[in-house]
Amino acid sequence: MAKILLRSGSLDDFQAVGGGGQTVFHLALQVRETLRLRKQLALADCLAIPQLNDEGDRVDWYSPIQGDVVSWKAADETLRTRALHYLEGLQESARTLSKKCLQSDKTAQQLFGALLEKSLQFPGENHLFLVDGKPVISFWGFVNLNEAAREDTLDCLRYVEPQEMVVPEIAELPAVEEPLAPAIVFQQAEAPLLSADEPLINAYTLPVDEPDETPTPVETVAAAPSPKARRPRWMWGIPLAAAVAALAIVVPLTIPTSQAESEPVAEKAAMPEMPATKPLPVLAAALPLHQASFKREPVVEVEEKPVVIAAIPKDAMVMDATQMRTGTTRFLNGTWRLQMDISDAHSGKAPSLRYQIQNNKGTARLVREGNIICKAAIFSGLHQNGELMIKSRGNAQCSDGTRYPLPEISCKPGNSNVAVCHARFDAKTVVPLTFKKTGA
Repeated sequence: MAKILLRSGSLDDFQAVGGGGQTVFHLALQVRETLRLRKQLALADCLAIPQLNDEGDRVDWYSPIQGDVVSWKAADETLRTRALHYLEGLQESARTLSKKCLQSDKTAQQLFGALLEKSLQFPGENHLFLVDGKPVISFWGFVNLNEAAREDTLDCLRYVEPQEMVVPEIAELPAVEEPLAPAIVFQQAEAPLLSADEPLINAYTLPVDEPDETPTPVETVAAAPSPKARRPRWMWGIPLAAAVAALAIVVPLTIPTSQAESEPVAEKAAMPEMPATKPLPVLAAALPLHQASFKREPVVEVEEKPVVIAAIPKDAMVMDATQMRTGTTRFLNGTWRLQMDISDAHSGKAPSLRYQIQNNKGTARLVREGNIICKAAIFSGLHQNGELMIKSRGNAQCSDGTRYPLPEISCKPGNSNVAVCHARFDAKTVVPLTFKKTGA
């Protein structure tokens, strides 16, 4: 029966995720086979089968089941709702199985649990298909470039279209006549408090001594106002009223009107006598310095060591902290010469190894004694623990027909973010490695 191709794409367009020091894609077939052996057929059937091309830079994803294929966007709301509930059940099953495997004492089980935890990650809804109504994920184990793994892998499928807000019409309210407030009538008092002949004296009508002036008729003032109108007399009394009122209260309390009317002044109370104290010693004009003795402590000279800041070699690989935070590895682009303390098993000499990497993929070129050239495809990525991982897609194929094993390389930022790398050939062979840049 013909295989159903769901999607084909370049590995450079996405970022691989993983766990336990491995990427999900690198062990994708092993993950599916382990699920099948554990009778987790529903989980295995929702993961498409990857197949690399001959160049190793593109991958085709095939459906593990047969049926009519509908993309997620083309499916109707009923199919998508049913498929989303189905995926939520598979996600919970994968999470439970992953936790169980991570608690195992076996290393292989722990690795499978770490990979399964990230297996249902995929870039977005464009990589999900419905085959015979069941969801199948392509590019699983990948996320978009410069993006981290989602906490909930199915968030990208829960998009809700915004609904148009309908503003209800407000009916016109009938006019309401407000009652008029009752008029307030002030009745005239029965009798005035003061007679008409008695002048009203208060703080605002203090007399002011001014020279006599010829009174001006009201008609003349009204007809020809003076350029400088005089300020009314009672206005001048306002700032003085408060001061006079205060003095009227304070002065009678402090100054007697006459000696005859003043109260007799009480005799001052006698001050208590201070207790007798000893006289203070007389200070001498000069201190007796000859009587003092000082013990001189020995001075210990501490030698200051100069702080030496090592310069970063121009050809060293510096793991840029900003790029590491954003999940990119542009600092790795270029051609590198690898130096490691290991010799060829046949010649006893260290082989010449060069890596050419661009956007997390490239080629490893190894030159052995006798001008034997070995080549292999390599790929790189950032691990969750912050390590840079560089791996090969199998052993290098040599010009003499043999194959040469390439190491798995891991790097961490050291002093001044200079890469500190190690090459692992097997579980027992791990040697330090240095990257030297030879070209852009």
